[in-house]
Amino acid sequence: MALVQVKNLGKSYNPQTRVLKNVSFEVEAGEFVSIIGLSGAGKSTLLRCINRMVEIDEGNIIFDGLDVGSLNKRELRKMRTNIGMIFQHYNLVPRLSVIENVLHGRLGYKTTLQGVFNRFTEFEKEHAFFLLEKLGIADHAYKRCDQLSGGQQQRVGIARSLIQEPKVVLCDEPIASLDPNSSEVIMDYLKSITKELNIACIVNLHQVEIACSYSDRIIGLSKGNVVFDGPSFMLTADNTDEIYGTKTVETRKLVTV
Repeated sequence: MALVQVKNLGKSYNPQTRVLKNVSFEVEAGEFVSIIGLSGAGKSTLLRCINRMVEIDEGNIIFDGLDVGSLNKRELRKMRTNIGMIFQHYNLVPRLSVIENVLHGRLGYKTTLQGVFNRFTEFEKEHAFFLLEKLGIADHAYKRCDQLSGGQQQRVGIARSLIQEPKVVLCDEPIASLDPNSSEVIMDYLKSITKELNIACIVNLHQVEIACSYSDRIIGLSKGNVVFDGPSFMLTADNTDEIYGTKTVETRKLVTV
């Protein structure tokens, strides 16, 4: 059974607009999948449905054998410990140190009292430093996060996600705010670490060339519909025309080189 199964998913925010329409796909453990499409195509809503940050209107999402839409609050909290989330704008606590932000990824495993008093085990602290070392920012462990560059802050976000020991990581435009060099560094780390740890990774991206370079598979969304689902090497110029609704010269060059 696939780790993530999305079956006939539908989502609307008002009666006039269906954001997602009959979306279906599966993701295996360790698979690196990019979701591409225009702004407003439904990419962010799709990710938020998978961890039920927004409620599902139609269809089902099965994660690790659990029907996400049917879970009660306690079951949902437990399930979310297995789903890491990386955001475009990092979602860090700026005044806290790097190591403190990373350890906050363990709060899903803590009681309310343990969370309030930041009671983390020595193993958790060692694991946090291990991840910071893997991500090349261990030297910044005791700096406030607002003292770091955007690329460094995103690496803190990755470490915070990975310390959960998730089975899947959902990344919502993780490089949209970064320069090209920082973007490449972030994608390199995401790809190598998730492969090494056999974690599935689902990434929303605008950049077709990056999706083609890093993904095992690409899912193309257009107006809430899946219009392409296949290996990255099978993405053609005609596919990108359908995904983006236009014949974009630059996009055509990227998928035909």
